[in-house]
Amino acid sequence: MTSSTPPRPGRLLGPADVRRLAESCGIRPTKQRGQNFVIDANTVRRIVRTSGIGVDDVVVEIGPGLGSLTLGLLEVASHVTAVELDEVLAAQLPSTIAEYAPDQAAHFNLVTADAMQVTELPGPTPTALVANLPYNVSVPVLLTFFERFPTISTGLVMVQAEVAHRLAAGPGSKTYGVPSVKAAWYAELRLAGSIGRNVFWPMPNVESALVAWTRREPPGDEAQRLRTFAVVDAAFAQRRKTMRAALSELAGSGPAAEEALVAAGISPQARGEQLGVEEFFRLGQFLTPAG
Repeated sequence: MTSSTPPRPGRLLGPADVRRLAESCGIRPTKQRGQNFVIDANTVRRIVRTSGIGVDDVVVEIGPGLGSLTLGLLEVASHVTAVELDEVLAAQLPSTIAEYAPDQAAHFNLVTADAMQVTELPGPTPTALVANLPYNVSVPVLLTFFERFPTISTGLVMVQAEVAHRLAAGPGSKTYGVPSVKAAWYAELRLAGSIGRNVFWPMPNVESALVAWTRREPPGDEAQRLRTFAVVDAAFAQRRKTMRAALSELAGSGPAAEEALVAAGISPQARGEQLGVEEFFRLGQFLTPAG
């Protein structure tokens, strides 16, 4: 990614623009779909700047909404592909780009679909993901795109602050859990700043934060990932239990869980919150699933 490229001049959406566009297409933001539209151009430019994208990047945006962030991304990136579930919002977006960024319209693709169901993307091969993710599905969407699009090597997402801290947490942290370990399989994640509630319309009831990442080589192949993730799910299903107790059902009856832990160099008395992704991976290779 290249962050030194000067942005192409364009118009970004302000509060009046967002409300006008919403009214013109009959949109009333709903909590069910996590619709909170960014109305502050400075926040959009901050997100784009913090993401580090440059002129060579092909960016995927999930949940573009009315296009606030989309316009900011088009100022900098080589190409933007947006994935939008809401058909009304998707129908409006090309017109917004034609009005506010006509010179960049040829560098934009739109996919009207549930992001969880997308298996391929039109246009150039994606290199980055930058998005204001719908808060109710942010973790599964992010993990799905990590899995399905390995060419996406860097990115930045805005999510609920509580989720951001979970994604970026390391072993031993109170917020460390299943999202932390599974995300770490694919990437190195870090907190990249907080976002005030007043930059959204309507104003959300929760705080927001930015999470940035850089993809890393995963510890193992797909079969090993599935085994590792099964161990992670079991370890955190009963957070207070030791690993020996937490893995008893996964490993079946008998000493299998304890033997696997010892073989992997992990204390049977350890708890899941103390283990990193490499240790979970190692454990998964020694554990024989029940049945």
